Amino acid sequence: MSRPVIVMPDAVAVVTGYLRSALAAAGEPVPVVSRIPSPRPSRFVRVERLGGLQQTVVSDRARLDFHAWAATEAGAHDLCALVRGLLGAIPGVRDAVTVYTVTEVGGPQWLPDPESSQPRYAFAAEVHMRGRVA
Repeated sequence: MSRPVIVMPDAVAVVTGYLRSALAAAGEPVPVVSRIPSPRPSRFVRVERLGGLQQTVVSDRARLDFHAWAATEAGAHDLCALVRGLLGAIPGVRDAVTVYTVTEVGGPQWLPDPESSQPRYAFAAEVHMRGRVA
């Protein structure tokens, strides 16, 4: 008898979908993307997977970077702080994926965009999610 194949979720898709809805519900409907849009909006959030490890046979711990751009340093900070807070509420079932925990691995940092000089803040977190049987 063969062992079932477990497919891990697309952590970026799960998290960006959740953040789009959560930010809109918080009165901050900004684009949440995996790639920098062209043209650039004045405010947006990018979620990028930088790695992570399979946590168990049936779960993945994705390491994600979160970047928040805005017109001012204070605006970028506040958007980053809101995303950070909302991310802490993601555990549960999101888009049919079970999210277990979020562990921050790098707190907010001022990180002006070298391409555009646009104000940006960033932080990093690991998001532990359950896979599914293929």
